[in-house]
Amino acid sequence: MIPKKSGRFVSQLTRTTMAMIMAGGRGSRLEDLTAIRAKPATPFGGKFRIIDFPLSNCVNSGIRQVYILTQYKAQSLIQHINRGWGYLRGEFGEFIQVVPAQQQIDENWYKGTADSIFQNLNLIRDRNPEHVLVLAGDHIYKMDYGPMIAHHTENNADITVGVIRVPLHEATGFGVMSIDENHRVTGFEEKPANPQPVPGNPDVAMASMGIYVFNTRFLLETLEADAVNPDSDHDFGKNIIPESIKNQRVFAYPFHDVKTRAQSYWRDVGTVDAYFRANLELIYVNPELNLYDAEWPIWTYQEQLPPAKFVLDDSGRVGMATNSMVSGGCIVSGAYVRQSLLFSSVTVDEGSEVIQAVILPEAKIGKHCRITRAIIDKRCNIPDGTVIGEDHAEDAKRFRVTAEGVVLVCPHML
Repeated sequence: MIPKKSGRFVSQLTRTTMAMIMAGGRGSRLEDLTAIRAKPATPFGGKFRIIDFPLSNCVNSGIRQVYILTQYKAQSLIQHINRGWGYLRGEFGEFIQVVPAQQQIDENWYKGTADSIFQNLNLIRDRNPEHVLVLAGDHIYKMDYGPMIAHHTENNADITVGVIRVPLHEATGFGVMSIDENHRVTGFEEKPANPQPVPGNPDVAMASMGIYVFNTRFLLETLEADAVNPDSDHDFGKNIIPESIKNQRVFAYPFHDVKTRAQSYWRDVGTVDAYFRANLELIYVNPELNLYDAEWPIWTYQEQLPPAKFVLDDSGRVGMATNSMVSGGCIVSGAYVRQSLLFSSVTVDEGSEVIQAVILPEAKIGKHCRITRAIIDKRCNIPDGTVIGEDHAEDAKRFRVTAEGVVLVCPHML
């Protein structure tokens, strides 16, 4: 018998686990950033898409059977998966496949998170995995799912929920859990108005990460029963988890560093402000999310691009970037970029200043522009002399201005 704590035990668990990534939500809180793309397809971190993070976690964890369930505005997501994630070996039973909503059960599209899995139970039955790992496709984090699945097995759990501690004032946007000393879940509220704090720490609450491990048979039986319940919203957070707590073994898995026990990095980039903050965190000297970690790489589709170029070294016409990340294909020509993140193939022309900005791929910043605390969407062409981020009243006439004063600029606004 293989000891449960051994690496081989964990690797056997991940090999017999199927992942289903829910990537079909509207992502409306990202406003115009998701006007033409699904939230998981939104660019992040200079060269990645949000979906690359849960996918990389699966592959790095040894989970090589992955379905991505899509619904709204899925074309760019499907294209990205086809280009960058087709390298697994089908003859070994490995795959990453996109599954569009197909109305297989009735004429309804996905009615909730649980319904999205229910409408694709045939995929689970065909493969018959030992465990099913259900993931959201729109969070930024690095996580080895193996220890979580081992935790699930050792507790003889029916469901295991990944959890993090969040400030109490932020917990209203999460599913909040109460747990006992053995991490068994004793209570669950979805987006409560008055979240319950962690015992002994009144300032934080235990929040669901939207990561669930299920025993396959239990998942099938539970979703089939939920599907015929007319009073259900067919949602994991609102229905499946709270109902299961009453009579089943539901456990929490705190997401922390295995060695230090410190809580690990996890971000829900569901709003424009959160998206802006999470991107600019990456330019710190020692960011919490280390994209340079060779032991846990983030995989993606990558265009073949030339190196970034900084040109002109004349008085008043120096191309330079400080405290910034600049991706391949970028040209900074006689312009100054500071505390910013430039995605692939961005050009910043002569005399312009870009400060604390997130510039998405193929955007063009014209001459003598000043861009401050802004997100410039993909393929925006900013005219010469444009000033953004200095007068919010003027900005609001054309662009989106967030509660935290970040200006969102998309091509249809120009």
